Amino acid sequence: MSFFKKLKDRMFRSSDKIGEGLDALVGDGAAPAPDDAAAPVAPAPTPSVSEPASPAEAAKPGLLGRLFSKPAAATPVAAEEPRRVLDDAMLESLEEVLIQADMGVDTALRVTANIAEGRFGKRISSHDLRLALAAEVARIMTPVARPLPLYPQKPQVVLVVGVNGSGKTTTIGKLASQFKAAGKSVVIAAGDTFRAAAVEQLQIWGTRAGVPVLTAPEGSDPASLAFDALTKAQADGADLLMIDTAGRLQNRADLMEELAKIVRVLRKKDPTAPHNTILVLDATTGQNAVTQVEIFRKIADVSGLVMTKLDGTAKGGVLVSLADKFGLPIHAIGIGEQIDDLAPFDPDEFARALVGLDR
Repeated sequence: MSFFKKLKDRMFRSSDKIGEGLDALVGDGAAPAPDDAAAPVAPAPTPSVSEPASPAEAAKPGLLGRLFSKPAAATPVAAEEPRRVLDDAMLESLEEVLIQADMGVDTALRVTANIAEGRFGKRISSHDLRLALAAEVARIMTPVARPLPLYPQKPQVVLVVGVNGSGKTTTIGKLASQFKAAGKSVVIAAGDTFRAAAVEQLQIWGTRAGVPVLTAPEGSDPASLAFDALTKAQADGADLLMIDTAGRLQNRADLMEELAKIVRVLRKKDPTAPHNTILVLDATTGQNAVTQVEIFRKIADVSGLVMTKLDGTAKGGVLVSLADKFGLPIHAIGIGEQIDDLAPFDPDEFARALVGLDR
């Protein structure tokens, strides 16, 4: 099964959240049918507005509709989709739909304004709105859709940060396994020495992928472990060294010092390390993800993002908000627990999934 198909099938919570909102705001203000004696026949849509979806297309469940909310029951396809004049009231409702999907106030306002340009005062359908919204989301996301860069430097040191429970440890395991399958040699350092569960999880992934996992006794100095791991990775000629870290934001000063110490110690062996600092975020935290990015950018020199658990939230718009606000590269997104449930971020697929469109 392709990743897009999984995205479409699992991201139903967000797509239904947005898709149902778009359907509702168009339906609430749609013009009466032409045979209604009390209302004039509506003029034909202008050429700039896209034509209604074909019956076959309209009958398909939405992509994000299935990923962010439960699938809607099949309904008969009308001969003509309801259309509504795009006016101030409709734009205000659209802003509310996007804000409720965690797109953030500023991003929702910009997206809505861009959708209004060239369409204001014209009659549009919910399908037209989905197409326009998908185009805007893809426009925002395209500049930040960048896979984790691979450098000639050996080993390339990847420091992975994030709060506990964000999917950080699993993401490291998946990335390591994927890189190993692609022919790269990988070493993992279980640097979250305060959580035995994190160490055990990495050891399971390491065994599964045939990747060495360096550990230390619980409560040991993570910087010392990072130094030993880099020494081993250099000796083995490894391509990548991935270092897990603790995520205890309740004491930011201690965490900041811990990460700073790891960096200082790594640079004794390699002055250019770490070459990447990836922040792993849990999509189910919604706008809290924005706060986490702000904090970790101060604590660590974050170079890119990975968003996990997109299959578990009705508010996938937070990823759009993050892209718009910070412009940090989004390397990958995760929608499940299997190794192939983490894939490079594709802005067009995500945008179409988010608004409930099929390919």
